[in-house]
Amino acid sequence: MNSPAFSPFSSGFDPQRVDSDPGSPQRLAALTRSFAQRAAHYDVTGDFPHDNFAELHDAGLLRLALPARLGGNECDLATALRVITAVAKGDPSSALILTMHYLHSLRLRTASGWTAALQQQVAADIVKNGALINSLRVEPALGTPARGGLPATRATRTEKGWQLDGEKIYSTGSHGLSWLLVWGATDDPEPLTGSFLVPASASGVQIIDDWDHLGMRATCSHRVVFRQVTIPFDHAISLSERPAAQDAQETLWMSVLLSAVYDAVAQSAQQWLHDFLQHRIPSALQAPLATLPRFQALAGRIDTLLFSNQTLLHSAATGNIDPVRGGQLKHLITSQAIEAVELAIEAAGNPGLSRRSDLQRHLRNVLCARIHTPQDDVILQTAGQRVLAFSSNQQRSV
Repeated sequence: MNSPAFSPFSSGFDPQRVDSDPGSPQRLAALTRSFAQRAAHYDVTGDFPHDNFAELHDAGLLRLALPARLGGNECDLATALRVITAVAKGDPSSALILTMHYLHSLRLRTASGWTAALQQQVAADIVKNGALINSLRVEPALGTPARGGLPATRATRTEKGWQLDGEKIYSTGSHGLSWLLVWGATDDPEPLTGSFLVPASASGVQIIDDWDHLGMRATCSHRVVFRQVTIPFDHAISLSERPAAQDAQETLWMSVLLSAVYDAVAQSAQQWLHDFLQHRIPSALQAPLATLPRFQALAGRIDTLLFSNQTLLHSAATGNIDPVRGGQLKHLITSQAIEAVELAIEAAGNPGLSRRSDLQRHLRNVLCARIHTPQDDVILQTAGQRVLAFSSNQQRSV
């Protein structure tokens, strides 16, 4: 993607305003390079990328989405998009963890269900210590809560506060998190559900290292077990009889930033392919593969897919896409990112699938886009219900 209008490092940062802006384009580019140098290592080991988050903290980027009243930058979506894209080009696992952290930082702007003291405590930990926060929602028996059901994780009232028992899987960021928002149900005859804020250092919290996936391996999305974990009563966030509808702003942020992670993976694959085609000179051809019409057409097809992605992301981040279409946005961008990387594999052949190649890592990472909530069947069914209902209402009004 060569158009400056859609570059993740386009104008918008003022290097002179270091207190209010997240960093310069040069700093973001440096972070991309630094993370890219370590990405293969973290992919092999599956370790949490502590080095990356130390750099993000030093750069002031962990407080980026926090409200200004709590010491944050209170950035807009377009700024968050630029940062997530830069991080994901280097290491998408770090970018996914950072995306979740930003979404919860965003929620502190309204802070529904949070006491003022708790807001201050968590935000101060982020600003001063580089703390990370994420929600833990998926359970072994229930699966994703997006498809309904009551969590097995139980919060019991005791003299000292809530006692939490249960376990969560696919806990993105596990070993690097300082604060866990654990979705659970109370022990009432008619259970209330909500999130319970648990310090990761609390007694009774155990991380079981069972995340051994094909891609996004450094997200450390391990199983987390809670056994008689006691937290104060004010650490229960927004308990209710039914889950609250997701805020439109939050829906849009999630759709854009999550999609941007995988679009950035595809951009990295595109760059790998360009380098390969320009430097691979078969003896029978005596010229780079990039000179052949077949590969030029394929490169153009990939560029067109990613141009579409960048256009959608830019439009959404600047308020030109209705948040109600957030799911469709995620479906389109991630599908096109996957197609782009698969095309790069098709062009490269065996060299692209070598374990020594970054391209095979990009393929494994981009495929993980499919498993994120909302999944494609839900997105398309919801969109179909919406347009059919609209069409029906139009007919009745005639």
